[in-house]
Amino acid sequence: MRDAGLLLLPGLALLLLAAHFLHAGWLPLAGLALLLNGLLFVRRPWAARAVQGVLAIATIEWALTAYSLAQLRLGHGQPYLRLVLILGSVALFTALAVAAFQHPALRTRFGLPRVG
Repeated sequence: MRDAGLLLLPGLALLLLAAHFLHAGWLPLAGLALLLNGLLFVRRPWAARAVQGVLAIATIEWALTAYSLAQLRLGHGQPYLRLVLILGSVALFTALAVAAFQHPALRTRFGLPRVG
């Protein structure tokens, strides 16, 4: 049951990514992010690595989005700190979801090799 709680991190991070893509109007990518949640039920190393890879790229996407939106707001003389804090928190949460796969419970669940 411990691994189920840890799977909430990547599951929620993928849902946030799907919402981001949906808001941007990128329906195929939003659907793909939703479908990737299904890989959390596939107990194979490749499934864990696929989700990790997507979430690692998503972390970069969140950081780039925060930067570009902050620049846009700065250019218009609008406040930007709250936006950066929120999107920075989402980027950090997504990075933690990537790191969750290093936990021994998830390593065992997906058959990932042990570190060291």
